[in-house]
Amino acid sequence: MELAQVRLFVTDFTACYRFYADVLGLKPQSGAERGPYEKFSPDTGSAGIALQDRAMMAELLGELGHPVTGHRSLVVLRVDGLDAYCAQITARGATLLHGPRPMTDRMRVAHLADPEGNLVELQEWLLPRA
Repeated sequence: MELAQVRLFVTDFTACYRFYADVLGLKPQSGAERGPYEKFSPDTGSAGIALQDRAMMAELLGELGHPVTGHRSLVVLRVDGLDAYCAQITARGATLLHGPRPMTDRMRVAHLADPEGNLVELQEWLLPRA
């Protein structure tokens, strides 16, 4: 398992992009200043902070991504064998809120909440990262 990122759901994508790039000085991965997604990396370490357009997440997650009542962030963990991992954690008491299912042609995801209600995304990459 690998901590891939902490993802923030944002409404004003450009303003948040400018904050993380210009104010905090984190390096954008692709330069997608208008979204709908961008990952920022610190100078050291492998995990980063990502911004995700809230409307896009609402389409995928429904109520979990709702602009007012939905989550504002999630922790992303990359796993190998998503179905098997989900079976293991549900046997240990986890309740999946969504998935496993495709998110893009490159990955499958599942979502669950921790005991405090924080959203966790489990990712299985289907294609190697560029």
